[in-house]
Amino acid sequence: MFTGLVEEIGVLRHISRGKDSARLTVEAARIPGNLELGDSVAVNGVCLTVVSFTRSSFTVDVMAETLARTNLGHLQPGDRVNLERALRLGDRLGGHLVTGHIDGVGQVLRRQEHDIAILLTIGAAPEVLRYIVKKGSVAVDGTSLTVVDVDEESFLVSLIPHTARHTILGAKKRGDLVNLETDIIGKYVERFLNLPAPGQIRGRSSGITLDFLAEHGFITR
Repeated sequence: MFTGLVEEIGVLRHISRGKDSARLTVEAARIPGNLELGDSVAVNGVCLTVVSFTRSSFTVDVMAETLARTNLGHLQPGDRVNLERALRLGDRLGGHLVTGHIDGVGQVLRRQEHDIAILLTIGAAPEVLRYIVKKGSVAVDGTSLTVVDVDEESFLVSLIPHTARHTILGAKKRGDLVNLETDIIGKYVERFLNLPAPGQIRGRSSGITLDFLAEHGFITR
């Protein structure tokens, strides 16, 4: 589990490609000094397992499913990546709950500068956008951001100067691909609403519907 607060920017130094896999070696200043074998590190928001490390780098394996569903397969030596170690119990949760399991790849459609902020409009597939809500949270390349606005084809996020400087998002331009992870809470809510209640036949409504919630004052319609 992660928070979406990027600890540092690393540099991909080597990539070894298999038939349906890859091994990445990432150079970083701080993170390798606090690693152990088997630790989890989010690389551009993707939860990966450390298989070896030195004082200045670490190596992770990437399987076929991850290559197919993320932007890691497009990386080249010299590319910069966002890095975050796994959350420890007792740590501050400054961002939001991030699993490191990517929902899909989005594309930067537009970059604007507004006073101190950088605004990024990111296009995404409908199956990703369904979980993105205005003022909700989204992880973009592992960075926890607040959604400014969303429509049927894209969503808008705003980067403060600190985020722009300390993550790779500040250098993003039109056409760049980004990893997207939506808020896990929304997925569990949807799953709960679609499950039958105990003792009911699967496929029948559990009784918790939008009409039920509105009738009992939980939402307005």
